[in-house]
Amino acid sequence: MSYEKYKLLKIRVHRGVAFTTINNPPINLITTELVAELSMFSQEVVADEKVRVIVFDSADPDFFLAHYDVGELNELPDEAPPKSTELHEYNKVIEAFRTMPKISIGKIEGIARGGGSEFILGLDMRFGAIGKTIVGQPEVLVGIIPGGGGTQRLPRLMGRSRAMEVILSGSDLSAELAERYGYINRAFPPEELNSFVKVLAYRIASLPPETIALAKKAVLAAEELPIVEGLLEETYLFNQAVALPAAKKRMSLLLKMDGQSREMERGSR
Repeated sequence: MSYEKYKLLKIRVHRGVAFTTINNPPINLITTELVAELSMFSQEVVADEKVRVIVFDSADPDFFLAHYDVGELNELPDEAPPKSTELHEYNKVIEAFRTMPKISIGKIEGIARGGGSEFILGLDMRFGAIGKTIVGQPEVLVGIIPGGGGTQRLPRLMGRSRAMEVILSGSDLSAELAERYGYINRAFPPEELNSFVKVLAYRIASLPPETIALAKKAVLAAEELPIVEGLLEETYLFNQAVALPAAKKRMSLLLKMDGQSREMERGSR
């Protein structure tokens, strides 16, 4: 599949990984045009059998995604509309990456505030660079609140009290503090971030696509189901995974290699 028609995204597919660079100068604002491209990309990549992992980064070393264009927000109606029964377009994009049967990773080497923060919160994993990565939800400082999922995803990641702190202070969080709060997975020295993300992405992409999809579906179920229902769902998905031809082949190979021996089990994986 060709990804050459995009203007604000540069996409390179290699070994099952779609390396996707966001480039919307001057500061990578989230605009209607960028949302449209992300939406189109989400629809294309989910159907691309060659892609199992998506890695997002930025062409701007200082800004991953600055925030949603305030000029566009300021044009919204003076009177609030009735409660909608359908997600708005930006939420649809974020949900597409959150729920698709492929793994999405954010390699964040700059600022991700407001809508930029909300975009990375919808990804499956987020990794930052010490001294470079800044995340936050500063909407309250201009009198509004997060509108792209920040109030819903942050409490699920870090708990109610820390989410309240992040949202109501409007303050920036460094990579180290974001890691401690559970905002991002891990924070690395800048010179180590790229190699770690690449190795991880390639490792996941080497797995059978059905295994990736089933594992992600099981983890997502934990966000939505009570524990007993979640365990039943896990068992159901586990039984599907065990029946996969690729899984049978890999388990047989492990046994053939004496993979359950003391020596093999103590080795690095």
